[in-house]
Amino acid sequence: MNVKDNWVKLADGNQMPQEGFGLYKVDGQETMTNAIKDAYSTGYRLFDTAQLYGNEAAAGTAFKDLRIPRDQFFLTTKVAEDNQGYDQTIQSVKESLKRLQTDYVDLLLIHWPIEQHFFETWRAFEDLKRAGMAKSIGVSNYQMIHLQYLAIKAHEMPVVDQVELHPLLTQKPLLQFNHDHQIITQAWSPLGRGAVLSEPVLKQIGAAHGKSPAQVILRWHLQNGVSFIPKVGPR
Repeated sequence: MNVKDNWVKLADGNQMPQEGFGLYKVDGQETMTNAIKDAYSTGYRLFDTAQLYGNEAAAGTAFKDLRIPRDQFFLTTKVAEDNQGYDQTIQSVKESLKRLQTDYVDLLLIHWPIEQHFFETWRAFEDLKRAGMAKSIGVSNYQMIHLQYLAIKAHEMPVVDQVELHPLLTQKPLLQFNHDHQIITQAWSPLGRGAVLSEPVLKQIGAAHGKSPAQVILRWHLQNGVSFIPKVGPR
């Protein structure tokens, strides 16, 4: 599989690489710069970070030091639980952009659903998109009930829902719901933290096709239209 060849079209008309590179647990400037350099040279164009990871500044410096043109990579970050609420969300995203040394992110996600600030956080997301600080907006760890509730007041629905998804947690009802509503499902644990790799059936399938269990799983995601973000470390 050629990482650079796989793209998906979002409901808002933007395009997103189907395969991304997760920056969770990438700590330290040298480690970050080397990780992004190696991933970019391999073909990755989607890089996924979050306020909660505490490494947005290191990622921003890495992209600057590596002199990667801004239009040559797709950048995702997420708003943490403590930063939700309308004003807090707006301010925290402005601070994220400063740390990332960019005027916009390609995809902005709510990291976890918080009942107290549910609608006002999404309203802030819609305004951030209108202001050009986020090209696309979405959510993370939302189940069907959260998306159905959001639809009550949302002027624009999420184009991505990033959730835990792998062969041991297939999320079939959510996958179908998202497909029916033009929401791309993105897996933040596509290999099940490594636990799935020892499954005998996956080893058998891999052996029959000359592939590793990891390659079999990632192909399964691709064929299901799922975007995925392998993590450098456990989430």
